[in-house]
Amino acid sequence: MTLDVPNLKDYDARLKDEAAEPTLEVPQSEPTKKTQIIAIYGKGGIGKSFTLANLSHMMAEQGKRVLLIGCDPKSDTTSLLFGGKACPTIIETSTQKKLAGEEVQIGDVCFKRGGVFAMELGGPEVGRGCGGRGIIHGFELLEKLGFHDWDFDYVLLDFLGDVVCGGFGLPIARDMAQKVILVGSNDLQSLYVANNVCSAVEYFRKLGGNVGVAGLVINKDDGSGEAQAFAKAVDIPVLASIPQDDDLRKKSANYQIVGTAESHWGDLFAALGENVAKAPPMRPTALSQDELLALFDGSDTGAGVVLEPATDEDMRGKDATPKKSLEVVYDEA
Repeated sequence: MTLDVPNLKDYDARLKDEAAEPTLEVPQSEPTKKTQIIAIYGKGGIGKSFTLANLSHMMAEQGKRVLLIGCDPKSDTTSLLFGGKACPTIIETSTQKKLAGEEVQIGDVCFKRGGVFAMELGGPEVGRGCGGRGIIHGFELLEKLGFHDWDFDYVLLDFLGDVVCGGFGLPIARDMAQKVILVGSNDLQSLYVANNVCSAVEYFRKLGGNVGVAGLVINKDDGSGEAQAFAKAVDIPVLASIPQDDDLRKKSANYQIVGTAESHWGDLFAALGENVAKAPPMRPTALSQDELLALFDGSDTGAGVVLEPATDEDMRGKDATPKKSLEVVYDEA
């Protein structure tokens, strides 16, 4: 009796061919559940935690039920929300409870402030584990705690955009979120990360995914315009421009919430909250490396530089000596 063994190589090739098909469209439909799950991506240090802590606080003031989940190993999202107080992470709490033979309870990892429910997934100790795997473990535990039965209007996920491994790509790859929001600034590195996320969204949409990009939040906006040009080029809206302002810098450094009606920055975050709520998930058009560089002044990006190939002699330097050829050369008869 001969068993039919699936040809996985052919299957993988068909998936790649399908993903490369430029005309493949995925029908866009309304979310099937009330809760909007939104993943926020951006370069490390670009201001995701600042944006999310204040956005979640403002949304709660607007009467929304909001759950904020920090998915960045630095665990700085909730620290800002809780005034500098670090809360126990899901990963470290799970480890401690397991060693003690106990089960994790929701009160061990989820805390409240200003109407916002918040928790941190956390990450491994330096050099002792994979951050992406930690993300996967954290969401597995959330499912055991009843994540899909919780009643929230918005679940905001703070993801590090620099890392492109599978764990950090979960919301996009597995349709865990309805939409993605990018946080960037007028600098090449943050827009490079934003463009990478657009590429990931575009790729998984071609494979049948439904996650889209709702827009870009420009943080530390100095008015130079590169981030606006990027949003226009990839065809996504700018949801808010948070200015480069010393007052915001000082308040953020001191763990002060400005996403409140009591702050003179309140109107900015109130408008951001409304834009985030109504922005539809769009399919971006990611830029090539040259197109991304073209958004910036050529003097800053090396425009006009011609790549000069290195030679074997270049690599050997002072030790470079002609090699004797072993080729046999015959005299002509």
